[in-house]
Amino acid sequence: MFKNLSRFLLPLVMVLGTTSAVAADVVVDTTDPYAMVKAVANKTFDRFHKDKALIDANSDHLKVIVREELMPYVDYKYASYKVLGQYLKDSTEDQRNRFVDAFEGYLVSTYAQAFTEYTNQKVEFSPGVDFSKEKMVDVNVQIIEAGRPPIKLLFKARRLKDDSWKAFDLVAEGVSLLSSKQSEISNLIRQQGIDPVIKMLEDRTKEKVVMKAKSGKSQS
Repeated sequence: MFKNLSRFLLPLVMVLGTTSAVAADVVVDTTDPYAMVKAVANKTFDRFHKDKALIDANSDHLKVIVREELMPYVDYKYASYKVLGQYLKDSTEDQRNRFVDAFEGYLVSTYAQAFTEYTNQKVEFSPGVDFSKEKMVDVNVQIIEAGRPPIKLLFKARRLKDDSWKAFDLVAEGVSLLSSKQSEISNLIRQQGIDPVIKMLEDRTKEKVVMKAKSGKSQS
């Protein structure tokens, strides 16, 4: 299920994994979407290095890092509703709440798994622009690797009612993660109904993070 998600998440992990990490005391300025993306990248990867022994002992600790360092800055409820699309209005309040929880857990699990495959590319963040009158902004990023064309990423962020910002979508080489998941999940809901899809997301969330050997094969 959702086999193609890694093509979106691996570039994200490159961003988190190659930003110059500073101390964990970095303050995330959620009033500036451009500064927020950089700061979250710093804090997440700094935590990754700090907790290496814990990760080596239990790979599922990556889920803890993702949940504590990354997810507070992801508007997963908004993303969940976007993914539900036309089925949002047909769902009950209980189904919506369970779907949001299941989708958040699915993102945590999948981001954590993606962290096992990061490499050391260079990252270029485009300078911020005036967003004082904007409700949504695009944060452009390029991943640079010798001998390969740059990977172009775009983080979409939205302004909340309290004027803080959260990210809600990742666009990799022009393809939106949310749009891709909306199409996939809509097909599954149409075929099976929302409750079985929630159950599949919950099952995916429970899967253990599998560390990758340097050769790319899973470690036993």
